[in-house]
This record gives sequence, structure tokens and C-alpha cells, in this order.
Amino acid sequence: MATIERHSTAPRATHTDEPTVVSRADRLPTTARYLLAALRLSLGFVFLWAFLDKTFGLGRATPAEGAWTAGGSPTEGFLANAPTGPFASTFNSIAGAAWADWLFMVGLLGIGVALVLGIGMRIAAASGAVMLVLMWAAVLPPANNPFMDDHLVYAMVLVLLVVLHAGDVLGLGRRWRDLPGVRALPVLH
Repeated sequence: MATIERHSTAPRATHTDEPTVVSRADRLPTTARYLLAALRLSLGFVFLWAFLDKTFGLGRATPAEGAWTAGGSPTEGFLANAPTGPFASTFNSIAGAAWADWLFMVGLLGIGVALVLGIGMRIAAASGAVMLVLMWAAVLPPANNPFMDDHLVYAMVLVLLVVLHAGDVLGLGRRWRDLPGVRALPVLH
């Protein structure tokens, strides 16, 4: 949440005492601000790359013949083969379902774009954290640790990015929050 500070040391031409919004990111040391921006942009690229690779089969995780545009399912491979633990049958049952494919792909794209641009950070972080926690739950227990894995770490980083207004640094967060419709609905911040 941004705080409001009143500046009255310099005279204003309008002679009003308008509030100036100061972002939490503004209060951090410069190095920390740019590290937050780098985290936001990097995590945004992780989501965008997953979307692009699954959509077009760019040959990293998804071969061309498995691309969504070639008739492949972006959820089937992972949800049919990777789940372990107490929720495996639940995740297996939705593997390849059209609604799951669309929800997953729209989520990857929306979260990635929001993070890269620094807009809609609350919704992006909340939906990204839910997606990551579900992916973590699909492979319980994690392979290399009894509890913690990268999905949970990324989910916590998403929350941190929102709390510290990382969208304001090298992003459009401030401009986005100043839009009338966004200002009226804080969930869109």
C-alpha cells in the first residue's frame, strides 16, 4: 500500500496542499529497488517463456509436435505423468482437459505480461502463487526436500514483489494505479 506524505516545504503555483503518493519501493536503497525489478522481470519471463514454448513448441520443454497450436495439450504431459503423493489422482483426472489447458495458458500469459509490465501486480501475484502452489502440491513430496521446492520459493517472491511495489521500478505500476478504474478497485493494483 502506498503511503501519503504531504510536502509543504516548497511553494506551489496552485497554492494547494495536494498529497504526493510515495511507493514502498521508493524507500528502498537503489540497489534493492533494481534487484526487485530484476526479480520481477525474471519471474515474468519464466511465465511468458512457458506460455510461448507450450503454445508454439519452441523445442525447450515442448517439442514442435506437442505445441498447443499443433493440437497438443499444455497440461497433459505434466498432469498425466508427474503427480505423486496424496493428490496424484486428482491431478491425473484433469490432465488434458480443455478447461485446464485454457486456464493454465491464460494464467501463464496474464501473469507473465503483468509481471513484465509491472501492472496488476496483486492479481498476478495471487494467481501466480495459486498456480505455483498447485504445481507444488502435484509432486508431493518434492524430490529434493521433504517440503520446500522452487514452486513455493517463487510463490513467496511473488508476494514480496507486491508488498514492496516492485512494479513501480522499471515498470508501469505507478501509472497503472493512477488510472481511474484501477484507483477505484485496489485489487487491480
